[in-house]
Amino acid sequence: MHAAAIVAAAGSGSRLGADRPKALVLLAGRPLVAWAVEGLLVGGVADVVVTVPAIERAAFAAVLPSTVRIVDGGDTRTASVRAGLAALPREADVVLVHDAARPLTPPDVVARVLGALTAGAQAVVPVLPVVDTTILVADDGTIAEAVPRAPLRRVQTPQGFDRGTLAAAYAALPVGTELTDDAAVVRAAGVPVVTVPGDERSAKVTVPHDLTLAELAVTLDGSSGTVAR
Repeated sequence: MHAAAIVAAAGSGSRLGADRPKALVLLAGRPLVAWAVEGLLVGGVADVVVTVPAIERAAFAAVLPSTVRIVDGGDTRTASVRAGLAALPREADVVLVHDAARPLTPPDVVARVLGALTAGAQAVVPVLPVVDTTILVADDGTIAEAVPRAPLRRVQTPQGFDRGTLAAAYAALPVGTELTDDAAVVRAAGVPVVTVPGDERSAKVTVPHDLTLAELAVTLDGSSGTVAR
């Protein structure tokens, strides 16, 4: 099995209050995207494609290994993943899609996703249980219903796929359709998605508070300069 990964890194840093693309925001002195790419490589991925804002290609090239392929992303996540798929090496038969905004995803999570693909799954996502009480809220703001949380899960990345399966699912997705993640794309094509355990360290960096927590995690882990394990 030859595993490649697409890292979606074309998003802005507006909600993070940053003056640069979110993936280039520093965490413990290194850009978020550098952490994310390292985790994938340590976890067993052979090739990485990073989708970036076209005007920031040089900035990304300056902080990523020379072996990483950098391509222009699109205006949406779906467009960026399509661009990443087109840039994958021919020999890759499985592909992981990862968010640059999940910088501290442990390599063990990557390995679990790859393990499920090796075992024959066509699509795999890492998940975590929902621990808070979860409710449905009516239009007037009152609680309409409490949702049983036992079957609920929080979905993370990297999400892994048989390459042909993911490519076919994207080809079948109507132009202009935007789904929340790649698992939703393959599910729309009728493909079952297997789950594996995720990790709390895979939290997504979206707002300044998230970055503060990630900085604290790096400090407590004692792994500044290397990906969290």
